[in-house]
Amino acid sequence: MYCINSNTDNPYFNLAVEEFLLKRRTEEFLVLSINDTSVVAGKHQCIHREVNTRFVTENNIPVLRRISGGGTVYHDHGNLNFCFIRNCESGKQIDFQRNLLPVISFLSTFDINATIQGSDIIVEGMKISGNAEHVLRNRVLHHGTILWKASLDTLQNCIRKDTSAYKTRAISSRPSQVANLAEKLNGFSDISEFRSSMLEYFLKTVPAAELYNLNGEEKAEIEMLSAKYMTWEWNYAYGPEYEFRNEFMMSGKRVSCSLSVNDGLIKRCLIEGDPDLRKIGVELAGTRHMPEDIFNLLKRKRLDNTDVFGFF
Repeated sequence: MYCINSNTDNPYFNLAVEEFLLKRRTEEFLVLSINDTSVVAGKHQCIHREVNTRFVTENNIPVLRRISGGGTVYHDHGNLNFCFIRNCESGKQIDFQRNLLPVISFLSTFDINATIQGSDIIVEGMKISGNAEHVLRNRVLHHGTILWKASLDTLQNCIRKDTSAYKTRAISSRPSQVANLAEKLNGFSDISEFRSSMLEYFLKTVPAAELYNLNGEEKAEIEMLSAKYMTWEWNYAYGPEYEFRNEFMMSGKRVSCSLSVNDGLIKRCLIEGDPDLRKIGVELAGTRHMPEDIFNLLKRKRLDNTDVFGFF
């Protein structure tokens, strides 16, 4: 197994590394990375239902979609990401135990009693790691998080609490009580030291494990692939269709708004509460279901005093 210690905190690049190694290489890999503040949703999720759109927009927090399923997770410089890419027998690719037990064994060297609960790692009843997998023929990509000293306030603010306004077949996240591992584990000055310890453990315990550095040609290909993770088409338009309904103030009047969204575009918008405002709903058809796009249309109609997040 090759072990890669990513030297960038760019979440777009680091997600592209995983996809590149899964699809373009045949060897097995372990990748450790720490990303800048971001939110990463599962492949089959509706972004606006899972994410607090107002908070991430107002705080310029990027939202990315990964290629694996599962729920939405939060990344920042207090969170360590690990990724296993393995070759597997047909029909046996999905195996969370296989990929989580080595992490639990690592934690046990510090007298941390961790257990597996579904696809999560639990310590003292609190979730410290969420995980997801993606299968490509006889290869599997397993990636997980370890909350080391993440901003739990920001994490909670990034995740939408009330999802009742959205109706969709998209995969839902499973809310859990979370905790930082640093609160339970002494002896490390920062997350970088913790990451180095984890890397050293796998280099010693995995047969034939060795460090690997991406070469210039690989980095160039990964850089090109990372552009996908910056696009609206992948991050927002890819998800399943959904219906949205909400009541809010618009032009000084309380209105109800219902949207049908497919491929990220508003296919139908009905605004009730004032005859003149119904026309706005008609004009929103064909608009991307994004705050900036809706704001720009409202501004042209001199309705930019409307709280655009009423549409989310």
